[in-house]
Amino acid sequence: GGIRVISHFAGEDATDAFVAFHPEPNFVRKFLKPLLIGALAPTEPSQDHGKNAALVQDFQALRDRVEREGLLRARPLFFSLYLGHILLLEALALGLLCVWGTSWSLTLLCSLMLATSQSQAGWLQHDFGHLSVCKKSSWNHILHKFVIGHLKGASANWWNHRHFQHHAKPNVLSKDPDVNMLHAFVLGDKQPVEYGIKKLKYMPYHHQHKYFFLIGPPLLIPVFFTVQIFQTMFSQRNWVDLAWSMTFYLRFFGCYYPFFGLFGSVALITFVRFLESHWFVWVTQMNHLPMDIDHEKRQDWLT
Repeated sequence: GGIRVISHFAGEDATDAFVAFHPEPNFVRKFLKPLLIGALAPTEPSQDHGKNAALVQDFQALRDRVEREGLLRARPLFFSLYLGHILLLEALALGLLCVWGTSWSLTLLCSLMLATSQSQAGWLQHDFGHLSVCKKSSWNHILHKFVIGHLKGASANWWNHRHFQHHAKPNVLSKDPDVNMLHAFVLGDKQPVEYGIKKLKYMPYHHQHKYFFLIGPPLLIPVFFTVQIFQTMFSQRNWVDLAWSMTFYLRFFGCYYPFFGLFGSVALITFVRFLESHWFVWVTQMNHLPMDIDHEKRQDWLT
């Protein structure tokens, strides 16, 4: 999401976002020097004049203090145990079928264990993707590709492209991919009014609180994310992420084909994604959707 994030901050001071996204800022600045055009004088036009300068300075001072006190240092043991319990769940789910067979009750239990493993891997890849675990960005990138690619079958670049835009401009319409509902829903206070004025009737929005449960949580991961991930990998020719993703599917079908066959294995992974999707939506969207959703207001990073 680097190109998009930079364009989202056009005309703004992006210092706080830059520091938040780059754990090794001195290394990154080497690549920025050739791009320097000049510096704006305080009196020249920009998008920053409406920001609270005192609030920005206080936030930067707080961030420096937090970093000095080591409050942002990751604990390797915690993340090692976190990864370990994900792998253990994967092993237990497979071992369950090997020892006791594939009855309906055991298959359901196996699905619940795999869904838990997938959900937990999703939170773990989030931390690696934010480069917040290892001191070196390169190690974070490698572990991120392993967790999101090999353990989940998704794409690290796809996630980075979406998620860094989300953190750069959270809940900003047309800039945050997480509030782009593809006309299926309208969010916030402003978007419903705009759709009403323009008479946009892609869906019966006055009933969206009813059909949300039918197409939101059930379909986000097994349908929308899965299609978008593969579309992105092929359109961007991201063969490295595609290779990582294929290792997941080869491992999954290699493990479960002997028990369920091809169609049964496809049904199993679809059901696991279905369960995971509910978990993901209720944890993430219930935190985001009640917040203010509006067009760009050029607010400071903290606000």
